[in-house]
Amino acid sequence: MQLEFVHAFLGGNQVANGITRTTRDLPPSHYLIKIEAFSLLIEAKVEKYKSSAFHAGGHQWRLVLYPTGNKESNGNGYISLYLEIENTGNLSLDWEVNVEFKLFVFDQIRDLYMAVKDIEVPVRRFYELKTKWGFSQFLSQEAFNNVANGYLVDDCCILGAEVFVIQRPLKLEKSVLQKPAGGTITWMIENFSNFDKEFYDSPVVTIEDIKWNLTVYPKGNYRSKDTHLSVYLKLSEPKTLQPMREVFVKQKLRLRNQIRSNHLEMIGENSFTTSKTSWGYPKFVSLEDLQDSSKGYMVRDSLIVEAEFILISKVE
Repeated sequence: MQLEFVHAFLGGNQVANGITRTTRDLPPSHYLIKIEAFSLLIEAKVEKYKSSAFHAGGHQWRLVLYPTGNKESNGNGYISLYLEIENTGNLSLDWEVNVEFKLFVFDQIRDLYMAVKDIEVPVRRFYELKTKWGFSQFLSQEAFNNVANGYLVDDCCILGAEVFVIQRPLKLEKSVLQKPAGGTITWMIENFSNFDKEFYDSPVVTIEDIKWNLTVYPKGNYRSKDTHLSVYLKLSEPKTLQPMREVFVKQKLRLRNQIRSNHLEMIGENSFTTSKTSWGYPKFVSLEDLQDSSKGYMVRDSLIVEAEFILISKVE
């Protein structure tokens, strides 16, 4: 924290209008300025007084004080106090700095700091056309000049600031949800009764530049062992995804009824990542129903399993 002493020669908790005023023992983290002979600012009719520059959050700032209020911003009868960014010429042409800040006045009698903060808009955007934010009604002149309040003692006041810069994201990712064209995987499984391995994978299909396949467990997996057919949609090559990327998919897994049109369908949604590579149903259909010829799911020892992509997210 930087503490500045200035001799000014010619040179309880409240919420109102979205502004909070709270007291605390802890001084502000970044800057304090002690203004002595404050009355000379009034006598000289100084409209606004700027502090020296101080550093916080990788930028330079100043406090801007209007001793008799900022008349252009409804500050009559108050002292106005603002935070202003400095040295913006060193920033890029489209610069902006987003800041959460508090401004302070010190109660010299009770050894307490009153912090003033905007809670309706807690983060302010500083940019080329708006380099100053603060409070036109920081503190009424009546309250400020009342010696019993401790803000102006022996013609001296102490003001301060805390400035926390909200870093801009290093990367803007655009995630577009869309209905993929040709977004259905159809897998005809023949000679199903000969499937004696734990699971089988369908041929790989590319949908929205991502490789997918279906996986079936002919005799089920987990708690559905020997009772159900388990069906899953799976990322075929999860390592090709960018680290930390999630692919949202809403899909319909389907077991086609080859006799009638009442297919067995289950709709779900999931986010696929390099570590979450499959999603589906351990109990998709009971083996009893699957093998019941009247159900129409298996015809001549063949069945048709599908995954229809209803929605998929694509990063641009």
